[in-house]
Amino acid sequence: MKLREIKPALSGYIRESQILLKKSDIPDDNVVHDVRVLMKKSRTILKLVAPQLDNGYTDRDINALREVGRTMASWREKSVQRKTLKEFKKKYPEIFSRLSQNEQIRLLLEKKDNISEDPAEIKSAIEKIEELLTKTSFRIRFQSMKKVEPQILLKELDLSYSKVVNIYLECRNKPKPKSLHEFRKKTKEFLFRLYIFKPLNPSVIKSLEKKLDIMGNNLGKYNDLTQIIKVLGYKFDPESDKSALDELIIKIRDAQDGYLEKVWPSAYQIFCPGQNLVNVLGFKLLVI
Repeated sequence: MKLREIKPALSGYIRESQILLKKSDIPDDNVVHDVRVLMKKSRTILKLVAPQLDNGYTDRDINALREVGRTMASWREKSVQRKTLKEFKKKYPEIFSRLSQNEQIRLLLEKKDNISEDPAEIKSAIEKIEELLTKTSFRIRFQSMKKVEPQILLKELDLSYSKVVNIYLECRNKPKPKSLHEFRKKTKEFLFRLYIFKPLNPSVIKSLEKKLDIMGNNLGKYNDLTQIIKVLGYKFDPESDKSALDELIIKIRDAQDGYLEKVWPSAYQIFCPGQNLVNVLGFKLLVI
């Protein structure tokens, strides 16, 4: 069973992150997004191979990569919320004219920095991130992965697939924001792990990757809108006079419904009960 080599993939993700962070002293939104994605890919691949590694470095590396992602999370969050809310303002100007005195909306729309934190703090954080990436890269370089068994990796992929199936069923029966966010995370994890198995059936897995990526993006947009509702502190109250805000929330809910409508057909095709990983990946002679 010929798979992609794991160590070069991990090293490549970390090296690409380091190159992106050196583009400027203060990373812009795109760099922050791309580095966070690379951290998620790295952690996902490390978790995939972790059961076959017999040393204590793996957990340390996973935690280091997680720390990098968490450090950068807030740098982009407000920018995404502002951009999304501006799109709604452009589409529904009349609603926003009635919300001109809403303090939370005003603060979100008027924020002009790409990153809200103090530049000095950001530079200090970047130095810490570079240190974490350098040390992690060094440990991975001397990590032996010659005895990694492809069949065991496939079993780990199958476990990942089963987790997505379970959370998909939960979301389809009770589509709550928390479970939908978990559905997105598990879908992305499965997607990133597929990269290692692509040589087994390139055309089928490439098509599957595209569908999963679109699903993940739509679930991400759904979650972005959920976070805006939270920031606005909205809670439905039939006794209060918040007609403009109520109307804006309805428009946001409509957009969320639209994103989910784009998710469910592909999700059913890939994760419907009765499916199994072998069939989804298009393997004819393979036993998990």
